[in-house]
Amino acid sequence: MRQMSSAAFITCAITGAGDSTGVSDKVPVTPEQIAASALEAAAAGAAVVHIHVRNPETGKGARNVEYYREVVERVRASGTDVIINLTSGMGGDLVLGGAENPLPISQAGTDMAGATERLLHVAELLPEICTLDCGTMNFAAGGEYIMVNTPGVVREMARQIRDLGVRPEVEIFDTGDLVLLNELVDEGLIDSPAMIQLCMGIPYGAPNDPLTLAAMVNRLPAGAIFSAFSIGRFQLPYVAQAVLAGGNVRVGLEDNIYLSKGVLASNGDLVSRAVTILEAMNIRVIGPAEARDQLGTVNHG
Repeated sequence: MRQMSSAAFITCAITGAGDSTGVSDKVPVTPEQIAASALEAAAAGAAVVHIHVRNPETGKGARNVEYYREVVERVRASGTDVIINLTSGMGGDLVLGGAENPLPISQAGTDMAGATERLLHVAELLPEICTLDCGTMNFAAGGEYIMVNTPGVVREMARQIRDLGVRPEVEIFDTGDLVLLNELVDEGLIDSPAMIQLCMGIPYGAPNDPLTLAAMVNRLPAGAIFSAFSIGRFQLPYVAQAVLAGGNVRVGLEDNIYLSKGVLASNGDLVSRAVTILEAMNIRVIGPAEARDQLGTVNHG
């Protein structure tokens, strides 16, 4: 087990792709809103902003390059020093037809794309970081949705991300993902030190109890830099849990829309609360310049 962190950076996951917009009007939808919310999070203390985009008309998750372009251009034009982290998780959505008739697949919700297509926005915009989901798993309780990331697709995406000079943040949802992660590092597809996001408490993935987190931390590649988060009401307690395990922090409306019971949050609210928790623990909050040095990212903007 690692020693508790004495300093940590905060990542804010701005909007995600889930069906949260019908519950909270604080979840940003349009590129303008997403960019503004990212800047709000940066002002509150986030060193990294993790960005999905949504269809401005429907509010549903999207992967249109033009939406990403507008968000990134607005953030860069602001002059705010913040590390941009774009998702590459979209394009791996498979919805089967049902328990008795899994095939043909359902067209509603299915969005399967190849490695290159999933990285079009990354290749054009060259963020400092993009995510790389490291495994396939059942997703969304009770449904037929599978998040698909085969080893072949993951390896090809890792190769392309490396060749673009973008830092991959490898998203780990369960212990089996760590097997592939370590293979990618050994094969030179991910540079050391690997940058990891441990995604805890998601249904059908790794539970968020401390022993499971400790087991996953102990399986990380040597020298890896990691963050950890949990979802819903466990997001803010996990600010403390992550640094106790030796990692960094993620909060944001992608994973939780409440500041406290019944009180809807903005991204700025969640980052500010994370700063309060860390400072109360005598943990120094790292800004983007120091996080950039630690992670070895390149600001292409």
